[in-house]
Amino acid sequence: MDDGAALSVSDAILTRRAALASVAVAILLLALKGWAAWITGSVAMLGSLADTGLDLVASLVTLFSVRYAAQPADNRHRFGHGKAEALAALFQVILISISACGIAIQAVRRLIEGNVSANAEYGIGVSVAALIATLGLIVYQRHVIRQTQSIAITADNVHYQSDLLLNGAVILALLLDQFAGVTGADPVFGVLIAAWLLFGAMRASTAAINQLMDKEWPESRRQQLLEVAARSAPPGSIHDLRTRSSGAQDFVQFHIWVPGDMTVSAAHRITERIERDLEAAFPKAEILIHLDPEGRIDRLGEDDEELRETPE
Repeated sequence: MDDGAALSVSDAILTRRAALASVAVAILLLALKGWAAWITGSVAMLGSLADTGLDLVASLVTLFSVRYAAQPADNRHRFGHGKAEALAALFQVILISISACGIAIQAVRRLIEGNVSANAEYGIGVSVAALIATLGLIVYQRHVIRQTQSIAITADNVHYQSDLLLNGAVILALLLDQFAGVTGADPVFGVLIAAWLLFGAMRASTAAINQLMDKEWPESRRQQLLEVAARSAPPGSIHDLRTRSSGAQDFVQFHIWVPGDMTVSAAHRITERIERDLEAAFPKAEILIHLDPEGRIDRLGEDDEELRETPE
């Protein structure tokens, strides 16, 4: 299976349009929130502005990574370009962390000085507009995800879902600070928003590092793969299973034991049947199967902890 993870032309167009839509929404909201943060002086709005700025960077990186990661493998990148998404995610994590720290410092300063935000109605109006625009983008992204199963757009969609909560928090902070007379509500929400950004950065960094370090699939998914492969493999023959992911592409390799006197053609037919079964269940996985004659152990498998390599 040489290009099981490659997107079709229509899928590539859809993912690119979804990424462009998120860029357009981020630019619009950046302009609106920049004006609102300036006229209100709200720390919560400043935090929302910073998050939108990061949304723009993230959307641009998503646009680039979707296009680059979708490129087929070439002579210099024989396993494809999927890890571009993980590298882009780490870049976003750095930006998010710096921004969150800056927001937290500004919020603490506001708490100490006791300044109050102004013109809350403008900040609330902008946040409501942001909620509507973000909701529209999320609905469109989900349509694209249903059609393409794109991991990059899925991650972007999750990020924009958190923006719904963020804009709601800004509205609540301004209402409490100016209309309910709750002193310090705005900077407190600014600290909470900064903490939320750091939490999101931590989650994003974990996912990116797992891909860069070739972490194994979750155990439930590995078991599902073994069950599918066992339909056509000789009983108890599968060993030394290894799995990893790179962007939207998955990689699977394992060994199977076959009778030592089996012809190459007969053994090849077995691997073809296994590949067909796996292709149906895991359409975006590249499968590599190695044949071992029965009784031959040439490397340690996960289930062979007490076995040692035997000389020929």
